Amino acid sequence: MSVMTPPGIKNPGDYIEDVMSIVKAKNAAEPEFHQAVQEVFDSLRLVLQKHPEYRSSKILERITEPERVIMFRVPWFDDRGEIQINRGFRIEMNSAIGPYKGGLRFHPSVNLGILKFLAFEQVFKNSLTTLPMGGGKGGSDFDPKGKSDNEVMRFCQSFMTELSRHIGPDTDVPAGDIGVGGREIGFMFGQYKRLRNEFTGVLTGKGLSWGGSLIRPEATGYGCVYFAEEMLKSRKDSFAGKLCLVSGSGNVSQYTVEKLLDLGAKPLTFSDSDGVVYDPDGIDREKLAWVMELKNVRRGRIREYGDKFKKAIFMPTDIKLEHNPLWNIKADCAFPSATQNEIKAKDAANLIKNGCKLVAEGANMPCTLEATKMFLEAKVLYGPAKAANAGGVATSGLEMAQNSARLSWTREEVDDRLHKIMIAIHKNCFETAEKYGTPGNLVNGANIGGFLKVANAMLDQGLV
Repeated sequence: MSVMTPPGIKNPGDYIEDVMSIVKAKNAAEPEFHQAVQEVFDSLRLVLQKHPEYRSSKILERITEPERVIMFRVPWFDDRGEIQINRGFRIEMNSAIGPYKGGLRFHPSVNLGILKFLAFEQVFKNSLTTLPMGGGKGGSDFDPKGKSDNEVMRFCQSFMTELSRHIGPDTDVPAGDIGVGGREIGFMFGQYKRLRNEFTGVLTGKGLSWGGSLIRPEATGYGCVYFAEEMLKSRKDSFAGKLCLVSGSGNVSQYTVEKLLDLGAKPLTFSDSDGVVYDPDGIDREKLAWVMELKNVRRGRIREYGDKFKKAIFMPTDIKLEHNPLWNIKADCAFPSATQNEIKAKDAANLIKNGCKLVAEGANMPCTLEATKMFLEAKVLYGPAKAANAGGVATSGLEMAQNSARLSWTREEVDDRLHKIMIAIHKNCFETAEKYGTPGNLVNGANIGGFLKVANAMLDQGLV
């Protein structure tokens, strides 16, 4: 039964186009933010027809406007005694269902548009986790690569000196992201504690001896594979013997490979900004341990894998090309776990041509809108980032719960909770997609499922 649009209120298509025009005009030169908003809006046509109250309350206009944007200068001394200046950011996007929660990214590419896209995605991702967390994101254009521990410490202390006045365990709880691991979280936590004279769970991803949670480093990768396992189960399939492509070689990629091995799959690849290693024999536990030591301890480049394991092939990547050789390797499943927009239309075409059955996003928005559309049209099982990689922030939420209760759960307990959360997220996405007439479309399921909880909370709390 169609629902009539009340007089004086535009139909959903026109309303969405109008709001999208406003978003583009207000946020010029922020293409990633436009892309993230467009992807969610495309799914919401189905919802707005049934719920005209979201239009009359201007929920879309409000949900695309951050509650607060903080931008600041970060001065620090390098090891030569030279003064360096970076830029720091925190986007506090939406707190309708809980304190702001989302990572800090330290990378030269960081700018306002990228952080706004990440914060916008985070709102819906956090909503899907079933935990009471709002959405935020932050970071800096500082590059920790090639810096000494002392330089990283001085930068982190200067960064936290400013950020500390805007965050807190009941206000905004940042975590790590690209370029921000245990070392950086430790330096920032130490500075927050020194400035505020309090020991609270203000950051997640902490060390185990001072408030961290077991399974947190593994959570995004493990969670992505748990979600993908549910996707395969929906077609009465499993990971046994599946050939898998994994991009990136950081935290998410490493633990994606580990969990794939647990479930009987055969991972074939790692990559970094230099290029791709393809190991036709598969990456086993011994090789994975070597990569972890290379990346986490020696902070080396993935090309060294090809020198160490002679059957492996190293393929340099050329950023000027519109495709990546990694996605042209024949495999059953793909786990883009490096960065945004790494799978373009040509990559999607290569994956489909080679018989790829499943794509689960470990990174944030790693597929362009065109690539996403191609996967959905080809009936590839497609797990969007806000659902598939929500395991990281879900376990951050579990770390917050442990901090609030002054407790530490066992590895098995955290892993069990993470697994159950990923099963619940898939169930929500799968059932919501069916309810709104697009069975199997987990993009619609994730966008609508995440949106409804936040939108209803915003309606309940009045015009704020």
